[in-house]
Amino acid sequence: MTSMREPTFLILTALAVRALHGYAVIREVERLSDGRVVIPAGTLYAALDRLTGEGLVEPERSEVVEGRHRRYYRLTDGGAAALAADADRQRRNAAAAAKRLRLRAAGPR
Repeated sequence: MTSMREPTFLILTALAVRALHGYAVIREVERLSDGRVVIPAGTLYAALDRLTGEGLVEPERSEVVEGRHRRYYRLTDGGAAALAADADRQRRNAAAAAKRLRLRAAGPR
């Protein structure tokens, strides 16, 4: 898999611990990103449909709360593997950048 866009990474991260319904995913993504990433509902459901098609998430259950239908999604094993791989990629890239910045701060040799 190629590198993930930040919203996809955060959606999968939000679902890493437990199944969540759409609005809870939106809130969790906002919390995880310290408010930098806010996903509109229409965008989220399009992303969840795409991620379901890719086998990274799957619907777990549905319920009706106060007359509104809630569908809960969960991360699949494939989704967890993809999330772990991208987190590792980001970690390596951040380490490389930090090393280069340390060299830059040390000045020319």
